[in-house]
Amino acid sequence: MYPVPTECPVCHDDLFATRLVCRNCGTALEGRFSMGRLFQLTPEQIYFVETFIRCEGKIGRVQEALGVSYPTVRSRLEEVVRAMGYEVSAQEETDEIRRQEVLQRLAKGEFSAEEALARLQE
Repeated sequence: MYPVPTECPVCHDDLFATRLVCRNCGTALEGRFSMGRLFQLTPEQIYFVETFIRCEGKIGRVQEALGVSYPTVRSRLEEVVRAMGYEVSAQEETDEIRRQEVLQRLAKGEFSAEEALARLQE
């Protein structure tokens, strides 16, 4: 089976389903059916979502699975959130990036544990 196309190859507008068929008994329904927000994602974004779910939403595990940095995982997650029609809080984004930078500098030995804790509490 092939994945459901979600974009018109001619005008690039969203496609919608007009016929659904039961693979077991052959019953068919006709109408206009929304395919939902997940079908608005690109194949790359769907792969990211599948990886994110497989890693139980733990960004560190997503980093390992994809072989990318923390900021890249956050960026891809925010891209998916926006593609699904939701808003990303700019303040949460900034706070999380700052927190991750402090933790990375702590791991490199650039901060003592006390200094990192103080910066995280700011």
